[in-house]
This record gives sequence, structure tokens and C-alpha cells, in this order.
Amino acid sequence: MHRKLRYILILLLSLSAITLWWPVNDSDCNSKTVLASKTTKFQVNATKVIVQPWRGRHNVYGIFTIPDEYKKAPFFVLTVKGAGSYCSKQFGHKQNFNGIFAEPGNYLVKKPIRTRTALRLIIQSLYFQINDKKNWTLTFPELKASTATRN
Repeated sequence: MHRKLRYILILLLSLSAITLWWPVNDSDCNSKTVLASKTTKFQVNATKVIVQPWRGRHNVYGIFTIPDEYKKAPFFVLTVKGAGSYCSKQFGHKQNFNGIFAEPGNYLVKKPIRTRTALRLIIQSLYFQINDKKNWTLTFPELKASTATRN
């Protein structure tokens, strides 16, 4: 009985380790290509970062203040030091979120990272790194003049 229990415990630990460390790429575009391109880009650091993975999914995120002209941008790249870069399409423009209010001419974007990625980084003693808003960056491709003036 103890031997069977030991094997079950090893199996469960192995599955949880695989789940935490398995790379997942479900980006909407190729973030490496966007970041490596020589075209001009607009970058902004997080205004606020929330790291509470114990509360469940989508509780590790950055809140970014973005100028209104970038509402028309087709995508952006979220980069979190230690967690990697993720390409995403925009959705959910807000004027206030979690006690932060966007100034006129700006809007807020909430962008989470995977909970399992955050847990992996916390296990690796990188909690303070992912909790630092300087380590969260949104990169937008520079808008063409005709797109930026159509607001």
C-alpha cells in the first residue's frame, strides 16, 4: 500500500512540475520579430503591478497608461523580465482601473501573465523582480502618420 501511494505521489509531483515548466506560446504574433525589427517603436512601463497568483487565474498583471493614439495599434508586445515576451491584440480600453485613473488623452490597459509562469518565477525567488513595475514593458509598433491622425 505504501509503495503504491509513493508512486502516485511521484506521479502527481512530476505532472505539477511539467505543468509549471512547460513552455506555452499562444501569442497573436511573433514577438521576437517585432522586438528585433529596426522600425521605431513606442514603449511604456507599467503604472502598477499586481502579483497575487494565490488568488487564482489573471491575478498577476500590469496596468499600463497608453496615449489614445495607440488605440488603433493592431497589437503590442508585453515583456516581463524573467517571464518572456508575449504578443497580443488590444482589447478593453478603460479610463480607470484598480484605483488608477487615466489622464485625458490616455487610456489604461490591464495585461496579465500566466499564473503558472508567475508561480515558477516565485519558486525561483524572483517575486520582487516580477513585482517591480520597471520590469514590465508594453511595446507598440510605431503608427504610420495616416493611422495616428484618424482618431
